Amino acid sequence: MAQSNAKKQRNKLVREGRRNPERDRSPYIFINMNSKTTKTKKDYMNQKKYKKPSFLDDSGKEGFYILYSLNL
Repeated sequence: MAQSNAKKQRNKLVREGRRNPERDRSPYIFINMNSKTTKTKKDYMNQKKYKKPSFLDDSGKEGFYILYSLNL
């Protein structure tokens, strides 16, 4: 098979001692996207299983305080 013009230019850069642009590519281009699946209902249920309940969340600091006074 014939080489594309882009591949010819890359080979020329390598021959001239410059960096090969193929090495600048992200490693994620090699991931097989056909094997990726979306989450199932069970995955979503397990995702929420271990989160703290909202009443234990201290972000709001909502509640009430009881003050005791000791008169001795």
